[in-house]
This record gives sequence, C-alpha cells and structure tokens, in this order.
Amino acid sequence: QMQLVESGGGSVEAGGSLTLSCAVSAYTTTMGWFRQAPGKEREGVATIETRRDVIYYSASVKGRFSISRDNAEKTLYLQMNSLNPDDTGMYYCAGTWTSRIGERALVAKEYYYWGQGTLVTVSP
Repeated sequence: QMQLVESGGGSVEAGGSLTLSCAVSAYTTTMGWFRQAPGKEREGVATIETRRDVIYYSASVKGRFSISRDNAEKTLYLQMNSLNPDDTGMYYCAGTWTSRIGERALVAKEYYYWGQGTLVTVSP
C-alpha cells in the first residue's frame, strides 16, 4: 500500500525558509507538492517526473522553491525560500503512476496518492 507522510511544516516570518519532507513507501512515476489555502483550490507548486528527472514549478514559486529527492531515504523534499504570507497553506505530497510533465503535472486530479498534509504559516 502506497504511503506518503509529510513533515516539516511550521510557522515562519516573511523572508524565511522551510524544508518540507515526504517519506514515501515508493516513488511513483510522477510526484508533486501541492498546497491549499483556506477557501482556495488545491494548487500544484512543484513536480518531478522520476523516470527522466524532469522538474516543473508553478510560476508563483519558481526561483524560490526547489523539489528534490533522496533515493536511499525514499524521501521527497521541498525547499522553500523567501517565503511570503501568500505561501501559507496546507502542503501535500502526491504521486501518480502516470507520466506527467509541464503544466499538466501541476493538476491535482492527475494524482492518485496523497499524504495527510503539513501546515505552513507565514506571518508578515
């Protein structure tokens, strides 16, 4: 059974950094980080197609966030820098056995497996 367990969320001031982790039982073909702010739809922020190591970021986080993985530890990471209050939300790790790259990889409905989420709060 596929398991994804996020950790690393917390509270930080604007301009600060956080690193999220997602422990996985196995890497799926495409893995991604998503976030959801209160009252808003879930949005993709960073994805990696694990067979070809193709990475894609949303425009809102490109240049500030970095997705990576540790194969030995079976852990997916999201390094978040220069955080601002708009980055506040619940962050989820997700996976699918379907190969997805580009904008389509940022679509939540493309993913089948989801973690429980970890909360990130950025204060002004």
